[in-house]
Amino acid sequence: MKFLRFLGSNNEIRIGVECEKGIVDIQKTAEHKGVTMQITMNDIIKEGRIFIDFINDILKDDVTLLTDAFQLLPPVEIPEKILCVGLNYSDHRKECEEFPDSPKDPVLFSKFANALAAHNEEIPLSPVAKQYDYEAELVIVMGKDAKDVAPEQAPEYIFGYTAGNDVSARDLQFQSGQWLIGKSMDKFAPVGPRLVTADELDVGNLAISCSLNGEVRQSANTSQMIFSPAQIVSYASKIMTLKSGDLIFTGTPAGVILGMTNPDKEWVKSGDTVEVTIEGIGTLRNKFI
Repeated sequence: MKFLRFLGSNNEIRIGVECEKGIVDIQKTAEHKGVTMQITMNDIIKEGRIFIDFINDILKDDVTLLTDAFQLLPPVEIPEKILCVGLNYSDHRKECEEFPDSPKDPVLFSKFANALAAHNEEIPLSPVAKQYDYEAELVIVMGKDAKDVAPEQAPEYIFGYTAGNDVSARDLQFQSGQWLIGKSMDKFAPVGPRLVTADELDVGNLAISCSLNGEVRQSANTSQMIFSPAQIVSYASKIMTLKSGDLIFTGTPAGVILGMTNPDKEWVKSGDTVEVTIEGIGTLRNKFI
């Protein structure tokens, strides 16, 4: 199932489900069937199968399609945690001279909720940094709370996936031994445009790409990950409790600006547009200002 969060005509946050007929407004469809419901995306993620079965039931008959212009929101509400995995594609590791060795465990760092942004949302570039970069990433959306989960059990705790761009200010990232300040500037974690439930995706074999102003810069497949989503969830859950609605960026393939050998390489600048496309999820587009 493909979920969207959007602002309705009265600036009310609503939930949509994308199907062959178009985008179904879940709340309005339920109301037309005599069911009053006020649900959030967090409710759907946390309850999982219960809400999905209910939504499938109301989709069987006449539905209310979204016809007016709307503004997409991040497909999840503010998560408790936004975790990220570094160096999770071997080709990307090789292009980053600072990290010549393959990691023995997933390299974890974090972003904060201020970094969350939506599809088509503009991303501001601050004068405190100069070396702005893109990173196309598959993003895990946690379903159930997870603590000390085995890799073979981990898929049961994942609700679905979305596309993400781990926007990075490289000069700030390497200013000290901590990556945080280069990763958590405002709107540096755009995700979307939709959240796709895990049962609809073969996450071990998805095409993933990134383009800058229409020029393809990254092109790979999630099969090239060093650590799979299940391994990442298992590892992180042994360190901390993962909560329903948490996001985990799973790493980026080769092709980032940081890895280019040209000494005159041009970093992302104001006016540039970056598009991240993942098979089965769609294209996340953001303009930098």
